[in-house]
Amino acid sequence: MSDDPTAPGVFARQPAPLQSRDGRLDPFDWYREMRADHPVSYDEDRRAWDVFRYEDVTRVLSEHETFSSGAMADHGGRRPGPNPLSATMINADPPAHDRLRGFVDEQFRPGVVRERRPYVEDLAESLLADADDARDGDVLDLVPAFAFPLPVVVVADLLDVPADRRDEFKRWSDALVAAPEEQTESELLANQRERMESVTAMASFFQETLSARRGGDGDDLVTLAANAEDLTPTERLGFCILLLVAGNVTTTNLVTNAVWTFDEQGLTADVASGAIEREDAIEEALRFRSPVQAMSRVTTGATEVGGVEIPAGERVTAWIGSANRDEAVFDEPDAFVPGRSPNRHVAFGTGVHYCLGAPLARLEADVALAALFDRYDHVEVTDDPLQPVSSPIVYGLESLPLRVA
Repeated sequence: MSDDPTAPGVFARQPAPLQSRDGRLDPFDWYREMRADHPVSYDEDRRAWDVFRYEDVTRVLSEHETFSSGAMADHGGRRPGPNPLSATMINADPPAHDRLRGFVDEQFRPGVVRERRPYVEDLAESLLADADDARDGDVLDLVPAFAFPLPVVVVADLLDVPADRRDEFKRWSDALVAAPEEQTESELLANQRERMESVTAMASFFQETLSARRGGDGDDLVTLAANAEDLTPTERLGFCILLLVAGNVTTTNLVTNAVWTFDEQGLTADVASGAIEREDAIEEALRFRSPVQAMSRVTTGATEVGGVEIPAGERVTAWIGSANRDEAVFDEPDAFVPGRSPNRHVAFGTGVHYCLGAPLARLEADVALAALFDRYDHVEVTDDPLQPVSSPIVYGLESLPLRVA
């Protein structure tokens, strides 16, 4: 079992089937095999249990009394000392979770988020215009030109931090969710160092910003955090870092995965023309190629999952990407079916940890696709080889070159 759950690099380890380029691009055959033959299994290399079926995944994600997020803060081989990421809502159980989330929950309600649509629309048009001015020929790389900067600038605006530092924000964010291409001990240790360096850099940046905003009357989220009396200094830092990272990584990959999938399925023209509703296409893209493929918890006591006994204190990884392809829940789960009803995907999680930013991610994706298809009559993925993001949890592409006209 997990004799040393805090071994360096343990969180960056990927299951053996996902350590190749092809495995990361298409993990779904592996998921299918595991749902059928090993729905609950233990991975010695990663010192983690894996669950693959929808019923078990939703239980792990929602039953926080048994599968703790709070225990994750001390279960990842992190460097000794205060770590602001350990003091965030994603690493907390109720009632601490409710306190950490409650002070900002109102800012992400669908009605409040909808008020930001005109700003996001103007930003999308501006980014595409800039990309057109900069590109040479008819190829536009969707990720660096559009899918990445759009959500980063939006979250920078919410935080009221300089959007011109977005390349730095991306570097920090990517480091926190990345896994090394080579899963050797030396590479895993280097990955861990880079991750901690990014946390330190973000903490320094936000510490200065929080101090400057303390006592201010601004309506940005940093000022809101700075003046939240029931948060500790570490919790304020953690909130800012979490929002910056989660606010851009998920949406970047949602937009990229959606355009990739529409092209692959021969549906780009139908989505662009409105023959397929964008909202339906986005929801199915969330299920079909979920931006976040896995989340982990730690057992608070011995428990049984799918007929398998899991001891206390064990890390359990819930494979969201597998749950969203479960034959027991979805008809033709490997088919892309816009308008699928019901579509009970768990791309944004479930239970108390349901993604705070889900309404904003949906809005950004809708605006991004509308802007892309309004600007170009023709959008087609080129024949360039696709390179998947290397991450133990995030699913997407490093780049997506499009031929546009």
